[in-house]
Amino acid sequence: MTDEPFDAMKMLAGALPFLKRYDDQIIVVKYGGHAMGEEETALRFGRDIALLEQVGVSPVVVHGGGPQINAMLKRLNVQSTFVQGLRVTDAAMLDVVEMVLAGPVNKQVAGAITRAGALAVGISGKDGGLIKARKVTRMVRDPDSRIEQVLDLGFVGEPTAVDTKVLRLLIGADIVPVVAPVGVGDDGQTYNINADTVAGAIAGALGAERLLMLTDVPGVKGPDGALIAEMTVAEVMAGIADGWISAGMIPKVETCIYAIERGVKGAVILDGRVPHAVLRELFTDGGAGTLIKP
Repeated sequence: MTDEPFDAMKMLAGALPFLKRYDDQIIVVKYGGHAMGEEETALRFGRDIALLEQVGVSPVVVHGGGPQINAMLKRLNVQSTFVQGLRVTDAAMLDVVEMVLAGPVNKQVAGAITRAGALAVGISGKDGGLIKARKVTRMVRDPDSRIEQVLDLGFVGEPTAVDTKVLRLLIGADIVPVVAPVGVGDDGQTYNINADTVAGAIAGALGAERLLMLTDVPGVKGPDGALIAEMTVAEVMAGIADGWISAGMIPKVETCIYAIERGVKGAVILDGRVPHAVLRELFTDGGAGTLIKP
């Protein structure tokens, strides 16, 4: 017997108290970045999501695909520009982004879950009017004149509404929805949307029990560098104000707060590269990352 199945079995042996808590509950999992970079990691993730569905949890997966988009752009010799963590997206780049996210990446994630024994269906935020979006605008200050200007990010969007009908139909049929983070405007325009933002919006619209943000860091670390197991929204806001929650962690915790303000019971930032991170978080006392609660 290999170590991995043994570890999973040992974990499940102690999971019984947690199974009742999450029975028939919706868990939204944001899966992306380096957490989905390696084939074995992706296959392990598929098995874990399939296991959730098989034990009575209702998982919804929202995936990113930054590394895969970068690889395709490199093949096409197209340069990418990022501003405040968002990819500037012109019409040509939008075609590539949608092709990669709603195409091979979406189907690979859904396929890994299906091969593991659950039925998963890949959709994009455009399908069934799932995600309505509008153009994102960002203000930047000129370093010389100190005058604020509107920065045009192209076809980068943010959710304005989530119609959960398609998701609830799939969940009701015991099918795992796998969502690519693109949306559509009122005029039919497609928008590239940050996957974290989409996951938070979907979790809020569904009133999910948990939002799990799989990333490439263990969670939120305190001023002393130690991982914090649990925080309230007020403590997170204080950490941002004091400066020890900073840089790339800020948009992640802001997404968690956004989801909690819309009814999600708790949001967790955890390292998706750790084997069985999702199972460890849901089915063990210690969890696997930083839980943010109201």
